[in-house]
Amino acid sequence: MSAPTLHTAHPTDAVERARDAADRESWAEAYALLHAHDLHPSRGLTADDLSVLADAAWWSGHTDESVTARLRSHAAFLAAGDHRGAGLAAWWLHYEYASLGRPAAAAGWLHRARHHLEDLPPCPEQCFLAWTDAEEAEQHGDGAAALAAARRMTRLAVRSASPDLLALSRQAESSVLLANGRRTEALALLDDAMCAVTAGELSSVFTGWLYCLALTQCMEAADFGRAVEWTNAAMEWCAPSWTGRPAEPGQETETLAATSVSVAVSGENPFRGVCRAHRVEVLDLLGTWALAEEEARQACREVPVDCLESAAAAFYTAGNVQRRQGRLDEAATSYAHAHELGRIPQPGLALLRLAQGRADAAVAGVDLALACQSDPRHDLLGRARLLAARTEVALAVRDVPGASRAAAELDALAGDVPLLRATGDTALGAVALAEARPGPALRLLRQALAGWLALHVPYEAAQVRMLLAAADRTAGDEEAARLELAAARAVFERLGAVPDARRAAALLSGGKRRRLPGGLTAREAEVLRLVAGGGTNKDIAHALVISEHTVSRHLNNIFAKLGVGSRSAATAYAYAHDLL
Repeated sequence: MSAPTLHTAHPTDAVERARDAADRESWAEAYALLHAHDLHPSRGLTADDLSVLADAAWWSGHTDESVTARLRSHAAFLAAGDHRGAGLAAWWLHYEYASLGRPAAAAGWLHRARHHLEDLPPCPEQCFLAWTDAEEAEQHGDGAAALAAARRMTRLAVRSASPDLLALSRQAESSVLLANGRRTEALALLDDAMCAVTAGELSSVFTGWLYCLALTQCMEAADFGRAVEWTNAAMEWCAPSWTGRPAEPGQETETLAATSVSVAVSGENPFRGVCRAHRVEVLDLLGTWALAEEEARQACREVPVDCLESAAAAFYTAGNVQRRQGRLDEAATSYAHAHELGRIPQPGLALLRLAQGRADAAVAGVDLALACQSDPRHDLLGRARLLAARTEVALAVRDVPGASRAAAELDALAGDVPLLRATGDTALGAVALAEARPGPALRLLRQALAGWLALHVPYEAAQVRMLLAAADRTAGDEEAARLELAAARAVFERLGAVPDARRAAALLSGGKRRRLPGGLTAREAEVLRLVAGGGTNKDIAHALVISEHTVSRHLNNIFAKLGVGSRSAATAYAYAHDLL
């Protein structure tokens, strides 16, 4: 209905209305007005108006038009002798080309931005160059140069009196400090920056940048509390861009559903899919699995083409949910999608292979992922998860020394960070249990359980309860073991973690007969347990008072029934199905 108005309005009025819409950050309206105006060759746009058109096109999902308008704005600023305007336009072209996967073009425009801005007196536009310098130095492992650039950015931002630039500079300095192990200082600066974000003091693009940067930073640093708080705030911020009002308290689910319907119509917030992808990981940890999986699907539909790593993260987390619910084929598909989009799907894929009885593949996958981490300090949570999986896989194949080494590295990494500490205590407790040290195992596992409960992370807490039950039984406390198993089973059933719920139920049944998995006979299960304990054919024959030929026949039957081809794979199957 607005098309006739666009054609009949006076050209000057249309441009003024577009500028007003941009000031209000009504980007779809600004884009429609300027795009219609620009279709007429006789109607020129100023360099500033072309910059507005570029911004509006980007927010409206017209990436190619954004780049074209930005190129024209750069030429117009240059023709007018405005090096600050040309420099900023050049930096934005560097940013957009880099996001589109065109590094050569991005490098060229960054060089032009430097040419325009570096010899000028201090000005706000130079903040973007300092930001880029900090990120490049950090990528090259030069912490001193990165910190110097971030602090130069802060000085320029303070001089500019721009809330946008000041908040971004705080985040940039925080990122550098965190990479250098100065966690307390880093998080204080990040909190400062996020105050401006959550108070609504910043423009939309800086708000979106800071939510994306801060959420990534918090998850990599394993700061789960901040991640939960800011993920919720980010999704609330995404909603008003199409509804015109913030979500009402208690209506978050309805708001997300409405967003799903509206995306195809509006597309005005390119940050929505990225923020949703962060939310998926938080929901996964909180045990809200059904919503996490649905949000993962929606995130994959919403992320812009230049942010496909967020879609990869969403696919990966969906795979984790499916794996723990026993939907192994679906999990394999999700991990494959994540891999196609450039993410190494570990350690989830290794744990999937373990559940499938492919222990060799599990060990190889997690070991390769650990070796490929170029800078473990940059992603503490990622490293911790790999080490936790390495501990679990090693215990599954009875490599207790290997599990102990992985748990020790995890312990050193964890420090006093709650999420990492709970992960480390879980691994250490599992190793102590495997080493037949029930006292230390109980102490460590109770610490781990307290940590997971304090973080409101139910699945990991239930897994620790399973280990505690084993430790309690080893220590002779059957009543405590049954309490832990009952609590764990209740959580697993609520989450839909079917394999774990069945395992807990089987252990609760005590000595009662139960159907063996894989169609195994009781004698085959006995042989498998002895294989898992490291017994040779001769050892097993002696223990069961049968011939070695009979042991070989049983092993052939076991391998055929379970679909495995080695003793280590059979051991992993026994571990995964609680036959030990």
